Amino acid sequence: MFQARQPSGGYGRDGGTKSERVTDTESKEVGELLRGCLQESRDAQRKLYKLFFGYAMSICLRYSKDAEEAKEVLNDGFLKVFTRLKQYDPQKPFKGWLRRIMINTALDNYRHNLRHYHLADLETVEPAADTFDVLQQLNYEYLISLIRLLSPGYRAVFNLYVIDGYTHEEISAILGISVGASKSNLSKARANLRAALNKSRIHEDKQYV
Repeated sequence: MFQARQPSGGYGRDGGTKSERVTDTESKEVGELLRGCLQESRDAQRKLYKLFFGYAMSICLRYSKDAEEAKEVLNDGFLKVFTRLKQYDPQKPFKGWLRRIMINTALDNYRHNLRHYHLADLETVEPAADTFDVLQQLNYEYLISLIRLLSPGYRAVFNLYVIDGYTHEEISAILGISVGASKSNLSKARANLRAALNKSRIHEDKQYV
């Protein structure tokens, strides 16, 4: 089951998730590749891209409307990785640094395309009054497929708050919206996910009628 938002520090922007921890062997391999990338070795860049493609793509998919947009974000993100690698602190997990690069690149894409987005959903769904939390009902893969159906504004806030661990105050500064708007978008995103889940269940039930 997908785990909801971690306590403060659980998804540290300093690189703290379990998935970002690597073994000594992996760390040695990454270190060698990074040294090669610093020397602008095309082979090292290609190997680093291949090694972290799946991890980076999973992040980009959450913030993108489809796989094509996610691939564009990913490639832009890796370009930043290769051109800004001297800024990376080797004393910290590389995956944490890569994660921040991909999130920031996805948000740059969101801001760039903001004028093309329709931020208001065609179907406005108010949050239910009960304590049901939609996150507890979904596995990770299915949740990501539903997140990608959210409007860009709802998707950005949901990802930043629930999955990547940012506060509403931080989201307000990142997206240039009020704290109240961030909280409202989160509530509506959860309501839309809840509605999508219920709709999916109804569809599945009809298949067995």
